[in-house]
Amino acid sequence: MMPPLLNHKTGYHSCYFPSRRQRGIQSIEVGGALLAALEAHGAPMMLRDLAAAAGMSPAKAHPYLVSFGKLGLVEQDPLTGRYKLGPFALRLGLTALQGLNPLRAAVEVSARLADETEQNVAIAVWGNVGATVVAIEESARAIHVNMRPGTVMGLLTTATGRVFAAYLPARLTRPLIERELERLSGGREPLRLSRSFVNETLEEVRRHGMARVLGHPIPGINAFSAPVFDAFGHLTLALTMLGPESRFDASWEGPLAQAMRRAVADITARIGGKPPQSEETSGAAPGKEPAA
Repeated sequence: MMPPLLNHKTGYHSCYFPSRRQRGIQSIEVGGALLAALEAHGAPMMLRDLAAAAGMSPAKAHPYLVSFGKLGLVEQDPLTGRYKLGPFALRLGLTALQGLNPLRAAVEVSARLADETEQNVAIAVWGNVGATVVAIEESARAIHVNMRPGTVMGLLTTATGRVFAAYLPARLTRPLIERELERLSGGREPLRLSRSFVNETLEEVRRHGMARVLGHPIPGINAFSAPVFDAFGHLTLALTMLGPESRFDASWEGPLAQAMRRAVADITARIGGKPPQSEETSGAAPGKEPAA
């Protein structure tokens, strides 16, 4: 998942400021680019490197850093001379995190996504019994799908479930995956899954950053599902788009897939999230999706 792009004039993520028409204080915006550079780098920086990352000279950057230091937004290591974010910046971040509501952000974005794509959009979280739908935004064009808030999604047969199977820790998903795999491998289900198919599809989900199913488990319905991560890189919810195969472009780089990526990037930016550095997963992934 790609992070939101920086505005190179100010250093700020553009999605944080939807309107640029309001008049502001330019010196604050210029100085703020130094804070944005420190946040983006994630480690202490020398003055010359920090100034370059913020698009200014060291002589211009230094007075801002002195003022930020007095406020506790920045601190300088007395031994190395490197600058890093200070204790007041940490307190600001913690306060912002406490006020975040991922579900509310996802509901707002899903409504726009449904309007933009004319597909149904669902939001799912991990509950006591597995991947559970908590909200659905229906398209203006009728799509008849038996899904409602409270629906529990299979981990191996649905795009939503595959996201949770791919990104949650093994201790949470393995028992459900093993039970579902045992049931589906028995031959009584339309889709037979082997453990190798499960592993291959899990890799596919991670490789593309989203899951996809074609015509299964609901005949004639395709779906994409993508993960949203919190500030610690933990999976917090899945956003799922689904619609009839006749008007659902299921290509990985098609307009619907791109719209999904933009939507989850928007939600992630709103909640200060970031993709995980590594995942401890079940080692068993959803099965190979059938042809539509």
